[in-house]
Amino acid sequence: MKVVDLLERRRPNWQELEHLCEQTQGDVRKSMTPPKVSRLGALYRAACADLALAYAYQLPQNTVQYLHRLVGRAHNQLYRSRRFDFASWTRMLLFEVPKTIFHDRYVQIMFCVFWGLFILSAYLAYSKTAWPNYAEQVLTTNGIESLEKMYEKEIDGSQRDGDMNAFMMAFYTGHNTGIGLQCFAWGLLVVPGLLVTMFNAISLGAAFGYMARPDAGATGDHFFHFVTAHGPFELTAIVLSAGAGLRLGMSWMMTKGLTRTAALRKAGREVMPVMGAAMVMFFMAALIEGFLSPSAAPYAVKIFVALLSSGLLAVYFIVLGFPSEVKKQNAEEPKSHSSQ
Repeated sequence: MKVVDLLERRRPNWQELEHLCEQTQGDVRKSMTPPKVSRLGALYRAACADLALAYAYQLPQNTVQYLHRLVGRAHNQLYRSRRFDFASWTRMLLFEVPKTIFHDRYVQIMFCVFWGLFILSAYLAYSKTAWPNYAEQVLTTNGIESLEKMYEKEIDGSQRDGDMNAFMMAFYTGHNTGIGLQCFAWGLLVVPGLLVTMFNAISLGAAFGYMARPDAGATGDHFFHFVTAHGPFELTAIVLSAGAGLRLGMSWMMTKGLTRTAALRKAGREVMPVMGAAMVMFFMAALIEGFLSPSAAPYAVKIFVALLSSGLLAVYFIVLGFPSEVKKQNAEEPKSHSSQ
């Protein structure tokens, strides 16, 4: 009987919860203030406990059914599914994400590090006079032999069916994403992240430079026939992953007054757009690498795809990311100073 009395005394809370549910027939965020939403959550949890007691002590069926309906109604109000907001997602992907990445200093640093070392390594591997045996020292003799053997014959994807191309695309997605995740994860320790990114830049640059030598012959042609089309997306994704990892690593070293945990959480939220863009780049690279790169399509087509990919990346990250608002503010500042 004590349980019955307890539940009976809680009936005003049930009525209050029912009244709040009636007020939130539409969107909870629009129809209620934050304190009322918090109150709705507290009453919902209490009603769940009351329902459990009613079941356990086998109270009258009408009381159990009333609480069951009330709990279900409150649950639906609190945890209702949200409609996909296409407009806000479009705005975020086309305006917020490019600007976030464009202004990210860590992405800029890793862009300079990666491409600087890549171009330098490619030049040294291509030239036989600037640093003799550079390619052999970076790639090792066994590595060069494996590279030449891999592209000794032109990769012929014409014999593959659609299922095989899809399988290879999935393989390349995992492989390429693994490289990016290494750069990202080791970036948490800063120095190892820099070393991993530098290693990838130097190794890839040396491979490109070595295969571009005139004496590489048909092997070099086969190499570039395969890598040209998907290269822009893949290399850009590596840079983005490295920049995101570096931001995470620096966040726990330079906390700016926050605790290390809070600084890591803040940095984690900031790198989400960067890693999201990197994952899309890796997927696009794998899609091209699985279907177009091994195909018998003319090399001109693959060059066109590479140029188109590079153009799309430039438009997305530079044109859409360019700080137009900052320029407007800078233009208005002299006027405000002169008026003062």
